[in-house]
Amino acid sequence: MEIKTVDLKNIAVRQSQYPDNNKPEFLLVGRSNVGKSSFINTLISRKNYARTSSKPGKTQTLNFYLVNELFYLIDVPGYGYAKVDKGTSKKMGMMIEEYIKNRKQLKHVFLLIDYRHKPSEDDILMYNFLRYYNLNITIIATKYDKVTKNNRQKQDKLICETLKQNENDSFIPFSTITKKGREEVFEIINSYL
Repeated sequence: MEIKTVDLKNIAVRQSQYPDNNKPEFLLVGRSNVGKSSFINTLISRKNYARTSSKPGKTQTLNFYLVNELFYLIDVPGYGYAKVDKGTSKKMGMMIEEYIKNRKQLKHVFLLIDYRHKPSEDDILMYNFLRYYNLNITIIATKYDKVTKNNRQKQDKLICETLKQNENDSFIPFSTITKKGREEVFEIINSYL
């Protein structure tokens, strides 16, 4: 997909602030520091459009990126960051749940996990939470290039078994360096446009 325009259209903390049109929406979730901003920047072919931060837990709103005037990528706060106080963490969780429960425009969720590690308890909770709502899910394994070829089969198995991955949910290894997985993500997005 050729990216012609990208615009951070809406920054929301509640339903009344969501875009008021019917364009398809694609949600990006993952723990803090998993590489959501880098994932967005790779998809949209921009270097620093979505701000990457050395401090995890920086995103605390729902950020609606309008791409090619056709669809939205929605970046939400990362989970599992210990330095965010419990009150803030609970508010962010409720904000994400409100979006998921009420948004008819939501077509697909990309759950980002760090390919180098076994999925965390928070990753498992998020995956089960998304499945509870019967959402279409793709697991995006970020930092794929940081695992040696010899260990990739072992990592694939570890991730799928730890998450108890549903056979209907796809799995895409993703690298911001080689752009591996980018076309597969756009194939999924295109299927809804």
